[in-house]
Amino acid sequence: MSLDVPTALLERAEAGPVDDAEFVACVRDSLPYAWMVISGVVADLRTGGGEFADHSVPPPSEAERGQLLRALASDAIRGGLERHFGVTLAFQNCHRVAAFVPPAVGGERYRAFVSPRGQLLNQSPQLRDC
Repeated sequence: MSLDVPTALLERAEAGPVDDAEFVACVRDSLPYAWMVISGVVADLRTGGGEFADHSVPPPSEAERGQLLRALASDAIRGGLERHFGVTLAFQNCHRVAAFVPPAVGGERYRAFVSPRGQLLNQSPQLRDC
């Protein structure tokens, strides 16, 4: 299961749309490692003042790796996080998370990060099983 959804939130979802704030809070509480990594890379982006920041430290366990995979592989979760933080997220190798300011999307650095070449250059034998 990707998210631990409180009963009240599930009931609201069954009745109709839920707001992003409630959804993002559910993500934060359900996927704390993913939240820590993503909020950290966003903080680095904001303090660094550039167009891009990334986190490339492998997770300490498969459980944490699974949180990143669930957060970034789900369109709804990823989209909610991007709207919440006001960034575009990119992902490589089951753990390398990048945040881009919206004007940088489509730019050279973004295209390089999401390209097949970027993925290939970010490979190593240690990451084969991630």
